[in-house]
Amino acid sequence: MSIKGGDFITKKTESSAVFVPEEWNEEEKMLKQMIHDFLDKELHVLEREPEASKDLPQIVEMLDKAAELGLCGIAIEEKYGGSDLSFNAGLLYMEAFAYGFSFATTIGTHVSIGSLPIVYYGNDQQKEKYLPKIATAEIKTAYALTEPSAGSDANSGKTKATIDTKNNCYLINGQKMWITNSGFAEIFIVFAKIEDDEKLSAFIIEKSFGGITLGEEEKKLGIKGSSTRQVYFENCPVPMENLLGKRNDGFKIALNILNSGRIKLSAATIGGSKFALSKAIQYSIEREQFGKSIGEFTAMQYKIGEMARKIFSAESAIYRTGRNIDLKEKELKENKIPENEIKLKGLREYAIECSLMKVYASEVLDYCVDESLQIHGGMGYSVETKVEMGYRDARITRIYEGTNEINRMLSFGELMKRGFHTKEIDLKSFTQKIPFQIFKSALGIQEKSSSQYLENFKYLFFTLTKYATDAFGRALEHEQEIIMDLADILAEIYVLESTYLRVEKLKTKESKDAAFKMKQNICDLQFYEANSKIMQCATSIFDSLPKRHSSLKRVIKSLVIKEKVNPMELRREIAKYLIANKEYSL
Repeated sequence: MSIKGGDFITKKTESSAVFVPEEWNEEEKMLKQMIHDFLDKELHVLEREPEASKDLPQIVEMLDKAAELGLCGIAIEEKYGGSDLSFNAGLLYMEAFAYGFSFATTIGTHVSIGSLPIVYYGNDQQKEKYLPKIATAEIKTAYALTEPSAGSDANSGKTKATIDTKNNCYLINGQKMWITNSGFAEIFIVFAKIEDDEKLSAFIIEKSFGGITLGEEEKKLGIKGSSTRQVYFENCPVPMENLLGKRNDGFKIALNILNSGRIKLSAATIGGSKFALSKAIQYSIEREQFGKSIGEFTAMQYKIGEMARKIFSAESAIYRTGRNIDLKEKELKENKIPENEIKLKGLREYAIECSLMKVYASEVLDYCVDESLQIHGGMGYSVETKVEMGYRDARITRIYEGTNEINRMLSFGELMKRGFHTKEIDLKSFTQKIPFQIFKSALGIQEKSSSQYLENFKYLFFTLTKYATDAFGRALEHEQEIIMDLADILAEIYVLESTYLRVEKLKTKESKDAAFKMKQNICDLQFYEANSKIMQCATSIFDSLPKRHSSLKRVIKSLVIKEKVNPMELRREIAKYLIANKEYSL
């Protein structure tokens, strides 16, 4: 039986139950290498990255060439011409394409949010009509949800669909903005309200239907190789059969597609982070100052070791999540759930983890591109090295697929809903154990082990949640700073546990060579840093409560304890290992 989404916070997970990236099979490794080879041949040989405002035909040609290699139908069933990769292999695909700068956004939109609404919600006729041509990129896709007055509050969109009974169609009127691939897309997945409906509906709209005009290419901070325009609909006629899913289901469709987009974006950010770190390592070897390479200076080793810690830990959680989604899909299939519901239910199950990892991994990427540029010094600020491009491109990842602030609140809110309203997660049984565990911790009679420290963090999370709920009641939803701190603790627990379980599993799978020792170092360092972050968030919550309970302060002090390690030495060892290997090699 698959693990329930969100259950990590109440149950112990055995290391044998998690997938670790060291378990990729040869076919999956070949997929990643094929993508890198394609990007080396088509993109990295160019003097500069193609820009949507100047080189749109060149970008479209690259998408066509990717399709020739079978890279545009990864989530589409084989009977419609796709390869129907497992969800986790699809995440690896996204990580690999991050090597392709902003082209990753172009192809990522096409294979993800641009086509998945049809894969998940399309009827047989819609799938037969569109999916084979999407898989070959004969039809290129875009996803049109955001409006000038509707961003995070997507359901407030004003685009309207009126029913034209005479011509048996919908007439779409409205405006969409920040639409990726809009400069060349042949179909748009568009969200609009039919007549006076309160909820959105979704439509498959072909550009050839007419009534569609495009704005100019947006002048953006980054991802300049990605086409981004406003799209205007004026009495755009859409056949009745192009309603996607059921009337009023658009908001639900958008949310479920965003769950997929969030975890896929997480994988892409890890690919970008690895690229940034490898560039930093190579430059630290080449650049000499004061008679030695700058990689020999411990200030540089700190940066390299810290980047490696963040990447390894985030990666552990991302692919743990991806495999869990695959296992859930398998379970649903065995239980004879209708085919078109399986993928949706699998994603819905892990909505908490998808939101947590979108936040965590995008912030890892921002850290890595910033420190990579810093290691490059003045050369990093120059266009020549392309490091500044990565710095600019990365910034959008904290905004799209739901801002990080929204995702923090979503993850916490979804956990509370499942625990206290729908009862999908058994919070009651777990929280009943907390007073006794706190008592044991305060007396110092708890087992001193990594797994126990993890459990203590979980006890602390629920203790803080209880005190905050008691203090604010239902008004807690308006205390967003506290909710975001709780979400950060939740993320630290999930990522730390994933890192710990990965290393525990590798103890039985890998010989204890130098690479394994570095992974163990990262795990120890992650405990140290997670402990610090959790303490910081817990203290902030404590200080923000209207009444400061001395008992809560004692609980925080007793539960946030970790055996001391030397973080400086751990980072140096990790950095020296990676410098010797001339790239991120874990």
